Amino acid sequence: MSTTTTQSPSETPPVSDWTAPMASGSSKGPSAARIAPICDKVLEGQRITPAEALVLHDEADLLTLGILADAVRQRLHPSPVVTYIVDRNVNPTNVCITDCGFCAFYRRPGDKEAYVLSREEIIAKVQETADLNGRQILMQGGHHPRLKTDWWCELITDLKERFPQVNSHALSAPEIHHLSRIDKRPVEEVIRDLAEAGLGSVPGAGAEILVERVRKIIAPKKTTTDLWLDVHRKIHEAGLRSSATMMFGHVETSAERVEHLMRLRDLQDETGGFTAFACWTMQPDGVPEQEIYPELATPGVYLRVQALSRIFLDNFQNIQTSYVTQGVKMAQVTLRYGCNDFGGTMLEENVVSAAGCCNLESIQRIEQAIESAGFTPRQRNSWYGICDERSEEPCHPASAAEARPQQAVEGASR
Repeated sequence: MSTTTTQSPSETPPVSDWTAPMASGSSKGPSAARIAPICDKVLEGQRITPAEALVLHDEADLLTLGILADAVRQRLHPSPVVTYIVDRNVNPTNVCITDCGFCAFYRRPGDKEAYVLSREEIIAKVQETADLNGRQILMQGGHHPRLKTDWWCELITDLKERFPQVNSHALSAPEIHHLSRIDKRPVEEVIRDLAEAGLGSVPGAGAEILVERVRKIIAPKKTTTDLWLDVHRKIHEAGLRSSATMMFGHVETSAERVEHLMRLRDLQDETGGFTAFACWTMQPDGVPEQEIYPELATPGVYLRVQALSRIFLDNFQNIQTSYVTQGVKMAQVTLRYGCNDFGGTMLEENVVSAAGCCNLESIQRIEQAIESAGFTPRQRNSWYGICDERSEEPCHPASAAEARPQQAVEGASR
């Protein structure tokens, strides 16, 4: 297991005590002397260390971070294309026994507002998505104590047969680990059965902050850091791709944000299985333990972390914005702060909207936003293949099989 060299949480003041640096402070004095050589490394395409990332996070002004992140984006994506996917979030159930204090969506078993959607209801939602030429259904349902792997396999198989063009992008790492526990069998077997049923990719949800001090406060019943990473490792070894995420702006320190990114970069070095990274600020309004969380993080903090992720995650091809939590105007700004993907149309969203935050937009509005920011919009699939009729190139990768992580391909050939 890889380790990091970031400052320990005990050596770093809480984020709430940190003040964003001014441009004048970054251009002269001790901070400038520390920042300048790091900037040179980034602009030369060199990998920066966790300690250097922490300096950028804490001491670089926002404009400097934007310049660096945009340079990395242009190096990895020289064409002015910004992608998005026509998709829908479907939550087959809101029943969960993990009791995360930051989640306003879940309900305990037996709650009067608890539900499990019928197969017919789910099919109707996917049909609406397919009718709009949708390419992805993001399905997550919490940790239901009685919905086992076979229930999910039957659902995914049914959807695959009815809607072959719509990929099932489903079940977070904590949910897959939960399935292995209630099935009483290894995670590898659960992943194998889901893949055989037609699961095409796995979302990166449930990561929150990949540091145990933080997880013990905000999600003590959820999978540990090492388990989250290991489930994704096994997903990649099984030949599937997944995404990676970070929810920040709560009880974590700046060093812990960097540690989270380091853990992801280490695993990507190992497997090459992550398609993209997305981050967003925690939405504290109306969550069960609202009293322990600070006020909503500012747009400046969001941009800072968004830019840093593009700078630090040099082995991630794609960085996705979060217009659902930040709004379309901020998402446009992030296209110059490292992002090359606008995320999904999310024809339906239930989780962050339960906390009073939801900025869903039409396909036309997303395209207009991308164009007005100076970029060319193109539709993609779950594996970042361009599947837009305006594209002159054939779509690749066009399927989960074509998108298999290289390490999985090499392992299968040995």
